[in-house]
Amino acid sequence: MSKVLIHTIAKFLLLMLGVSVVTFVLVSLSPIDPVQANVGQAAYLNMSEAKRAQLAEYWGSGLPLWERYGNWFGDLLHGDMGVSLRYNAPVAEVIATRALNSLALMGCAWVISGVLGFVLGTLAGLWQNSLFDKLAKGYCFVLASVPTFWLGLIILMVFAVYLGWFPVGFSVPLGMSSADVGLADALHHMVLPALTLSVVGIANIALHTREKTVDVLESDYIRFARARGLSRSKALLHHGIRNIALPALTLQFASIAEIFGGSVLVEEVFSYPGLGQAAVTAGLGGDVALLAGIALVSAALVFAGNMCANVMYGIIDVRMGGDRR
Repeated sequence: MSKVLIHTIAKFLLLMLGVSVVTFVLVSLSPIDPVQANVGQAAYLNMSEAKRAQLAEYWGSGLPLWERYGNWFGDLLHGDMGVSLRYNAPVAEVIATRALNSLALMGCAWVISGVLGFVLGTLAGLWQNSLFDKLAKGYCFVLASVPTFWLGLIILMVFAVYLGWFPVGFSVPLGMSSADVGLADALHHMVLPALTLSVVGIANIALHTREKTVDVLESDYIRFARARGLSRSKALLHHGIRNIALPALTLQFASIAEIFGGSVLVEEVFSYPGLGQAAVTAGLGGDVALLAGIALVSAALVFAGNMCANVMYGIIDVRMGGDRR
């Protein structure tokens, strides 16, 4: 156990190091000039050379890549993630504020997509080759090929613009501070982004669960249960549901990376103030400190999800082996 723990920690540290290096390299290769991007082209052209040099020093754009990374990494070892020049606040503070919105959005979408995908896949496998099965597979194939931002725009136009049931964007009502917003208002603003993010995530879970349900229904222990007089649905519920649920759960944990990637597009479409929108703002403005901090947090979330999936696979091997003896 100690060797596994040390190996896991080593992989995590190497991942964090690799993500930070890649982030700094990509920002340095970007054609975006952080000074010009944040002061505006007109203002930048009218500036004196001395003012441009002062702003370049403030943004650190004039320093070599290795020096910028060394300064940032040294501060990180002391618990300082730097200052976001776009938001004029410490990176840790910006991430903490935005992370609450993103985690709430991704958590709701993660649960909804998992539950609906599992139910849809189980029923499709139980009623294999039926009209419901064909409709479910068609629904999943269409959703798997639909771009997230396009689906978000359609949902936004239908439910927010035409029907007016939900707000067009943001996480709080206009003119109200986040501290004064109640739970009902926060959930009302989160419905459409969470719906968009969860609808896209249903397809993989449903298709995987359907195939697993078909395999379980054709297994020997289900046939034995059927021979004792149980119906297909009761035999599946009493003897096969765990063997279907656990693989779906591990796949759901492994899908955290896809949900986080989809949240970036969803937050942009709905102007939802989360980590995804902050990452886009940091990238377009050359805010390398904020971008590196968000990259580290997102990589940590993905690593945690994959680690949970690996743990679940170990549990599945033991329990499924016990069912087949």
